Amino acid sequence: MTPLQNVDTLVALVTRAAQLWPERTAWIFDSTGARFTFAEVDDRSGRLAKALQDHGVQAGDRVAVMLRNEPEFPLLWLALAKLGAILVPVNINYREFDGAHVLRHSGARLAVAAEEFVELLEKIAPETAVERVLTPDALQSETCCEPRSVVAEQPVNIQYTSGTTGAPKGCVLPHRYWTTLAIGLATGFPAVGEDDILLTAQPFHYIDPQWNVALALAAGATLVVLDRFHPSTFWAKVREYEVTWFYCLGLMPTLLLRQPRHPDDRNHRVRAISASAIPPDLHAQLEERWGVPWYEAFGMTETGGDLRVSEADHDAAVGTGCIGRPTRDREVMIAGEDGKPLPRGETGELLIRGIGLMHGYHEDPEATARAFAGGWFHTGDLARMDAEGRVYYLGRTKDMIRRSGENISADEVERALLQHPKVQLAAVLAVPDELRGEEVKAYVVCSDGRPSPEELAEFCARQLAYFKVPRFWTFADDLPRTPSERVAKGELRKVADLRAGSWDRSTGEWQ
Repeated sequence: MTPLQNVDTLVALVTRAAQLWPERTAWIFDSTGARFTFAEVDDRSGRLAKALQDHGVQAGDRVAVMLRNEPEFPLLWLALAKLGAILVPVNINYREFDGAHVLRHSGARLAVAAEEFVELLEKIAPETAVERVLTPDALQSETCCEPRSVVAEQPVNIQYTSGTTGAPKGCVLPHRYWTTLAIGLATGFPAVGEDDILLTAQPFHYIDPQWNVALALAAGATLVVLDRFHPSTFWAKVREYEVTWFYCLGLMPTLLLRQPRHPDDRNHRVRAISASAIPPDLHAQLEERWGVPWYEAFGMTETGGDLRVSEADHDAAVGTGCIGRPTRDREVMIAGEDGKPLPRGETGELLIRGIGLMHGYHEDPEATARAFAGGWFHTGDLARMDAEGRVYYLGRTKDMIRRSGENISADEVERALLQHPKVQLAAVLAVPDELRGEEVKAYVVCSDGRPSPEELAEFCARQLAYFKVPRFWTFADDLPRTPSERVAKGELRKVADLRAGSWDRSTGEWQ
């Protein structure tokens, strides 16, 4: 049996888990009660691989998948891995504008979608390379295909993520990306093992449930999959399934803390919680409420898992904004504008390098070169490092809005707005928000016959995922420009309250 530290592909993770723990429960899907052993995961993914092969999928092909949190998503992922093919997850909230970009840019020729998404994908398929849209029911086989020989650096995902500008970029993720992340969590902190029960509540089109799958395969742990995050019932599910460890991010900790206290708040088996962007002022309250330590972790779609707070640093890190130290597979640098390291304690950009990072952005060599300038990945995040080597997150340099854990490219929303025939110019900014971190605001310059903000919001909702639709709207005759004729967003941000004088979509009223 190959030692875990030497496993470097998803295929090897699956086959190894099936050999070591064939009858152990690998997955539980809460919404349907479906359960799979590790042997069944290996067998079912092998049959799906044969069905995909029968439909013409070959090594290197890209297959778009638009499914909710159902077993077919991770099974398709592992099936594609066995074929040497590539998964292209499609956000279930995408609509025509952003969905068409992912299908077109990825070059996917086959899409697999739940029945509810078939009409959408078939509508946009003619402007892409997609030749067929199938439901999972159409992929049936009585036999398994023999897994192809795949290698660690072979791409297995094109994972789309909103970057600093433009439409979402496709991160080319190799097998080693997933095995590095999973094995690091199994053999280092939090040392997930055979006795652990994990839980994930995020949608499968994000990387978090995917690396949870890889981690469970690496560790022999059971993974519980919720249909989505429900704050009011989340801890009840944690208790029901006797979960021992989970990861959350964004708004999730705040929403959990706002739920009414329950006599069973501390009646659970959770030994540790990992989270990204724990609100510093709520960190101690979170730990007191549920009687379990919360550990900050930092990672990106482009890089995987990069920094974590360990048990040794936990007590000193609570409430400080500390994101920990680099994992054993990472190096970090706090760099100045010249790309050179800054002295400890000074603020600069967080740079990362190591094994298991993305290969680059699909079909975008210029963006890839910028991201990896000087041999380091440039995160666009501001940080500082203390004398002991702990890193503290301080903010972002990117023109990106982060709403409830979702990254939103201002440029993408602006381009969608410009599709409206009466919109001449648009600028999108982040508005600080206590609940969601940031909200989206749009400044719009229109031609004669100005549309109402309701009309523009509805137009955006047809083009973009719901979380990208601006909440605040301001109309203007013109917007300040830079010498290069770009909107001078710095001038727009100078007002004391970005909400003032705008229309609020959540209330339907002008501020």
